[in-house]
Amino acid sequence: MATAKGPNPDAETVQVLRDVANRLRIHSIRATCAWGSGTPAACCSAADVVSVLFFHTMRYRPAEPRHPANDRFVLSQAPAAPLIAAAWAEAGHRGGEEAYPARRTDGDGQGRPTPPRLPLARADAAPGWLGPGLGAACGLAFAGKYLDQASYRVFCLLGDGEAAAGSVWEALAFAAQYNLDNLVAVFHVGLAGPSGAASPEQRAHACRQRSEAFGWNTYSVDGHDVEELCQAFWQAAQVKNKPTAVIARAFQVPEGAEGWHGKPVPQEKAEAVIRAIESRIKTDLRLTPRPPAEDPPQVHVNHVKMASPPAYKLGEKIATGKASGVALAKLGHAHKRVVVLDSDTKNSTFSEIFKKEHPERFVECLMAEQNMVSVALGCAARGRTIAFASASAALFTRAFDQIRLGATSDSNVNLIGSHCGVSFGEDGPYQMALEDLAMFRSIPNCTIFYPSDAVSTEHAVRLAASTKGMCFIRTSRTETAVIYAPHEHFEVGKAKVIYHGAHDKITVIGAGVTLHEALAAADDLFQQGISVRVIDLFTIKPLDAATIIYNAKATGGRIITVEDHYREGGLGEAVCAAVSGEPDIQVHRLAVTEPSRSGKPGELLDVFGLSARHIIAAVKYNLMS
Repeated sequence: MATAKGPNPDAETVQVLRDVANRLRIHSIRATCAWGSGTPAACCSAADVVSVLFFHTMRYRPAEPRHPANDRFVLSQAPAAPLIAAAWAEAGHRGGEEAYPARRTDGDGQGRPTPPRLPLARADAAPGWLGPGLGAACGLAFAGKYLDQASYRVFCLLGDGEAAAGSVWEALAFAAQYNLDNLVAVFHVGLAGPSGAASPEQRAHACRQRSEAFGWNTYSVDGHDVEELCQAFWQAAQVKNKPTAVIARAFQVPEGAEGWHGKPVPQEKAEAVIRAIESRIKTDLRLTPRPPAEDPPQVHVNHVKMASPPAYKLGEKIATGKASGVALAKLGHAHKRVVVLDSDTKNSTFSEIFKKEHPERFVECLMAEQNMVSVALGCAARGRTIAFASASAALFTRAFDQIRLGATSDSNVNLIGSHCGVSFGEDGPYQMALEDLAMFRSIPNCTIFYPSDAVSTEHAVRLAASTKGMCFIRTSRTETAVIYAPHEHFEVGKAKVIYHGAHDKITVIGAGVTLHEALAAADDLFQQGISVRVIDLFTIKPLDAATIIYNAKATGGRIITVEDHYREGGLGEAVCAAVSGEPDIQVHRLAVTEPSRSGKPGELLDVFGLSARHIIAAVKYNLMS
């Protein structure tokens, strides 16, 4: 057993690396045959790259794959997942079926590397269907270089086909912008390229030109020559202030495995292919990865608390969007691992307040929302930071793939969406988020906060920082009055009954700006002798169904929901789902029913039927029915 070291491996190490690559090929073929699915051609083609990375270049503890000092590896070329499972099995000196665990509901052999479902949680991010992996690697590298200030390096394996994705271009620009010299992207250029693409040689040349154009240090190597690969990765470690791209030209696959892209080698051919590969294995020696430098700081990101309660006065007017920026800056003083990302909208999302007070922990991602979310996922990986990403909520629709993959990875990333609803006003419908609740409600284990004043906004930010899983905080541009005292207690999944009496006839449910319209309507109706109950949901998901049902039954089984959002997928539908098992409860929904337009916030709320006068009319209509 030997330990790999030095840029130029000796002859014995070269042969062992070749032998490891061939064992990885065998494991990959057997795994895809056992599963009845997979891409053995891609696995076999990239085997030499993975052999050199895992057994010569990377520094890590195989028995502790989540050790904070380990080098990071992100698989963006998701079809090569069987190859990476085999590499981890080889690194742990385990063979047999553990190299290709079953692809079943209770097995570890997932079709794509998914952190909570891989053995020992070895993956840092789920790449999904190609593309987002490099952005997540950028986040890991940013955290390592600027926050941990540690020695660990980040390696990302991509296929050249996914290099056409805009998210990859965004990540290339980001890495150069932040001088991520601890990041190495390996573009694996195999025979099986994108549909209708140029020759492999032309594709490799294009990858090199693209990387160089973005300001990356770039090497083009024979992806099957382990000596060239060792030298390239060693040279990358010597480069300062530039990320490195290694273009690995890997045009060979084992004879008999050609053309098997997206499907396993037929069982009757597989054994012949395996025997041919076995004949090239000359040793049974193993290589032990070098241990990492033990220099990352100890980090604890649980149970985050603010140093003081919110400093707002009842009746004071402030937009929840601005309050979120103030809360982030305050949270940054409370915990040194809070990092905030923005997509060139910091003046309108108010994340500029955080930047002013904590410039070293503010990450400007420019107008690249897909990459911003991926970078945030990388920053949050392994619990190294408390990551918040701010943008216009409408622009998160561009990053929906990255968001859903964040949920698949069980990421603790926090997203703040501003410019919500028709109450955004004069700037028009292109920025008005009217679909965001529907989008985030569809994400498993995503907590959705919808605060209605500055105090509840600060509590939402505080709670999101300590809540497991993805969080989305919906904020508004319109200034609204503070309705909660600084010491008001808030919990995830607990609504607030903020206006009630002994003779309430109907329950009105709102959130954000519509809660204030509901309160205005309640005051007016009280003057008319009609008593209504008003509920502030605070979190749309999880929803406080018990409070909704109890108060609905106390008010004659009548509910009115008011939301600055399209009818589909929003607050109203969430309430309807919560009371669906209660036949005596009826829900009347007020929501935006058509595309919006420019106008003053109050006028638009009235035009779309969300203002106090429309709530009053709905109350009277329901009481007469």
